[in-house]
Amino acid sequence: MNLKLSLSRLTVVLAFLALGSCVVYQPVPMPMQQSRFDQSWAAASGAIYDQGLTITMQDRSTGVIRGERGDTSVTATLETLPDGGVQVKFSGKGDPTVVDRVSQSFNRRMGA
Repeated sequence: MNLKLSLSRLTVVLAFLALGSCVVYQPVPMPMQQSRFDQSWAAASGAIYDQGLTITMQDRSTGVIRGERGDTSVTATLETLPDGGVQVKFSGKGDPTVVDRVSQSFNRRMGA
């Protein structure tokens, strides 16, 4: 009888020890990665600003940003592609080098 009681107590102690060793980890919140469109939108508007143009129009629903300085203007058009990528096109009037400069600023901001 004494042996059965000792084994029963040992079993109970081992069961409590086993339960105590179970660890439940809380999920670590992951920062939301900025969407490709949002990242491209911010880079395009920042690139226009980098080149000294004032943003005069932004319409996210159509993907168009326009910046102007004097008789020079630049328009950025963003389009989400079927694969989830974003195509960004720059066009301009006035200073013939401004589109290239804005494009270079955009590439720097995108890490390219």
